[in-house]
Amino acid sequence: MATLKIFLILSVFFFQSLHTANSQSFIGVNYGEVADNLPPPSATVKLLQSTSIGKVRLYDADPAIIKALANTGIGIAIGASNGDIPALANDQNFANQWVGSNVMAFYPASNIILVNVGNEIMSSKDQGLVSQLLPAMQNVQNALNGVSLGGKVKVSTVHSMAVLKQSEPPSAGSFDPAFTDTMKGLLGFLNSNGSPFTINPYPFFAYQSDPRPDTLAFCLFQPNAGRYDSGTKIQYMNMFDAQVDAVRSALNTMSFKDVDIVVAETGWPYKGDSNEPGATVDNAKAYNGNLIAHLRSMAGTPLMPGKPVDTYLFALYDEDLKPGPASERAFGLFKPDLSMVYDVSLSKSSQIFSFLKTPQSPSTPTTPTPANPAPKAKQTGWCVPKTGISDAELQTNLDYACGLGIDCSPIQPGGACYEPNTIASHAAYAMNLLYQTSGRNPWNCDFTQTAALTSNNPSYNACHYPGGST
Repeated sequence: MATLKIFLILSVFFFQSLHTANSQSFIGVNYGEVADNLPPPSATVKLLQSTSIGKVRLYDADPAIIKALANTGIGIAIGASNGDIPALANDQNFANQWVGSNVMAFYPASNIILVNVGNEIMSSKDQGLVSQLLPAMQNVQNALNGVSLGGKVKVSTVHSMAVLKQSEPPSAGSFDPAFTDTMKGLLGFLNSNGSPFTINPYPFFAYQSDPRPDTLAFCLFQPNAGRYDSGTKIQYMNMFDAQVDAVRSALNTMSFKDVDIVVAETGWPYKGDSNEPGATVDNAKAYNGNLIAHLRSMAGTPLMPGKPVDTYLFALYDEDLKPGPASERAFGLFKPDLSMVYDVSLSKSSQIFSFLKTPQSPSTPTTPTPANPAPKAKQTGWCVPKTGISDAELQTNLDYACGLGIDCSPIQPGGACYEPNTIASHAAYAMNLLYQTSGRNPWNCDFTQTAALTSNNPSYNACHYPGGST
């Protein structure tokens, strides 16, 4: 009987997970090549296809990789190098040839979706490149328009967080005045062409400058007191949301509210030098794993709720030839032999079976199955948060539940249970749904002792909570 029960649970979750795994275009990964031990592109493509990663960002336009990704449906962001910017800016024919060789030669079999012209040019202090950045982007756009790919392949450029003069609190986010004129031109270009503003937020570096335990918890999506933004009356519960919303505020302040944000890089190293606090396997697993769960929860950020920010994790592999501190060579999610450095539930199989395992991330609400539990009747009623549970714990429960592939669409904008738009309400719905679909055993309604069963139906208006008696 127990075997049949497990089979039925697996069957339900299998189909839910297939849908989730095949629809996570908001999860991308950076594919750097500053290494001498990387597997061939064909092997990497098979690895990517075994995961829920929907997009890959290249730092150049490596033809072998672009060709290997053909007919996979995986979105590809390619890059024009910083060194190509002067020629792209000053010669439309060069831009035409560049697009012909690096886009048209592979499109549409290879799903190229974005061309990033340069990487972190604005904060490079190279005024020559800064002044030529917008003309280069315009010429690449002209070249794409000339072959009828305008709008299908977007054009942008990647920025570091250094383009912000202020990022705390998020509502005060603003661009460095030294970049004002150039930034206005760039944002006008992005707005006119429907292109995203791409940014590299790294909570890891924020923690290095403030290595306190509460800062680490805030960076790793772990339970913490949060940080209050008096400008918006929002209590931020993690650094990622705070950094992205600081960028949102900076864009809004310059009247570019319709320009979307894409996170081009974010990650956490699993080892580093002795003077690099926080660079450990446990912290890297917690950051990336909890970030992925946060994205899958569809919660968005406080200023951009209801949808995940497209995010490219850094990085697919370690790059053993990169200079600098040890952490620069330890951001990889996978080893050259294609095995995982640590498991953050990216593989499709791990998503299907992850709910049967006791999560190892310090911030994940554990709901483990006791060893050889005595047979019990399934519990009746509904699983809801206990009173007095903090927003941080509720957000963790929400991320965990939705990250396992349950249908959280009712608590997204337009859904029957979206209102009231509070963490407490959304977490209650997600926690109950996970309980109902995971076996309805006592341990399925534990969530690190933050939940309890009730006989009172929490459904309201058109919002229906599955449950009741069996």
